[in-house]
Amino acid sequence: MGLGANPAMLSFWRKMTPQERRAAKTGYLALSPWMVGFAVFFAYPILATFYFSLTQWTLVDQPVWIGLDNYVRMFTRDPLFVSSLKATTLFVVLSLPLKLVLGLMLALLLNLKIPGMNVFRTVFFIPAVISGVAVSLMWIWFLNPDTGVVNTLLHYVGVQGPYWFWDLNWALPSVAIMSIWKVGGAAIIYLAGLQNIPAHLYEAAEIDGAGKWRRFWRVTLPLLTPTLFFQLIIELIDAFKIFTEAYVITKGGPLKATYFFLYYFYEEAFRNYNMGYASALALFLLVVIMGCTVFVYRTSGRWVFYEN
Repeated sequence: MGLGANPAMLSFWRKMTPQERRAAKTGYLALSPWMVGFAVFFAYPILATFYFSLTQWTLVDQPVWIGLDNYVRMFTRDPLFVSSLKATTLFVVLSLPLKLVLGLMLALLLNLKIPGMNVFRTVFFIPAVISGVAVSLMWIWFLNPDTGVVNTLLHYVGVQGPYWFWDLNWALPSVAIMSIWKVGGAAIIYLAGLQNIPAHLYEAAEIDGAGKWRRFWRVTLPLLTPTLFFQLIIELIDAFKIFTEAYVITKGGPLKATYFFLYYFYEEAFRNYNMGYASALALFLLVVIMGCTVFVYRTSGRWVFYEN
């Protein structure tokens, strides 16, 4: 759309000085790579996914328009949709509080003023950047029911370890426990929030007679809520996107216990080649994540506090 298509914009442009016009052109030029990238890699794929969700498409044939049939199938006659959504929701409920709490506890330890702390910070952060496939293979070795490290240690203290990934009742909790491996990334973000809390607030609380525990509840935790808010959204989105562990370790089993939503999407899209229905699944997950994010954002005013 040119300036001539918008009289108000054209009038505003004419009132600008030559220097202001050059500055505006420079700004638009600097923004153009991001705008092109957003249009090509975000806006267009989302719009295309919405279109294909209303079609029957197998990647080979031409898309056939079927309207809302994919959504009707999803909500009324697809038991795998229900089981995958249930497994994903349970994983979010189990793993999210675990990673938030343990990440905060680790950050408090990494914030201590002791020699060599930078080494410990590096060591705990490294797992967060290791490939998910490599981590999954490592945890297969850790939790092997016969020769794994964990069950071997349990055997030494007289405890019979479970079958972990291969047990119906333990498979999903095992994947949730495995998610702790990346808690170092969350701890580094918490650490940045901890170090931004003004020292004079702790000094004032100590003068008032507050002990360590009271300073944590009255100073540290309230002023860390903006970081907690950010981390909650990031970890929430990441939990809903659980896939690699199911693909590498469990293949959705046993008995669909770890049949997560993205794994179901993968099977529909790249094994059954039902791209139309897979597009509908992807859009549903997008709506769920957006809904949860909006809910967290809307409720943040009640529990997120800032220094001012």
